[in-house]
Amino acid sequence: MQEIEKQYARTFQTPSGRAVLSHLRKITIERTLGPNATDNELRWVESQRAFVRHIESMIARATNGGQNATETKF
Repeated sequence: MQEIEKQYARTFQTPSGRAVLSHLRKITIERTLGPNATDNELRWVESQRAFVRHIESMIARATNGGQNATETKF
C-alpha cells in the first residue's frame, strides 16, 4: 500500500493538487446542511466527507511515515 500512498502525496502536494484538495474540503468537510436536511442528504454528505478524509489519510501516511496520519492538515 505504501506506493499508492506516495502517489497520492505526489499528486496532491503540487499547487494544483493542493487547490483541488482544498476545494474538496470546502464542498464536503466544511459544508453544513440545514435543519431540514433529509436522512439521505446527511448520509450522502458523510460519505463524501469520509472519502476526502481517506485521501488526506493516504497523503499523511506517505509524508509522515504512518505517524499521526489523522492529525495532518493540508
